[in-house]
Amino acid sequence: MGQKWKHYEIKGDKLERKRQTCPRCGDGVFLAEHGDRSSCGTCGYTVWKKK
Repeated sequence: MGQKWKHYEIKGDKLERKRQTCPRCGDGVFLAEHGDRSSCGTCGYTVWKKK
């Protein structure tokens, strides 16, 4: 497993996620960023980026 702390950022007194989470798997499972898509490595959910 990766280092999930790299996917969060502290702004002021709030914790913000840097990446989009998977709508199927829920919080804690992030979508991987690729050149043309974002995808979940757990369930295979994919969002294609518009050109």
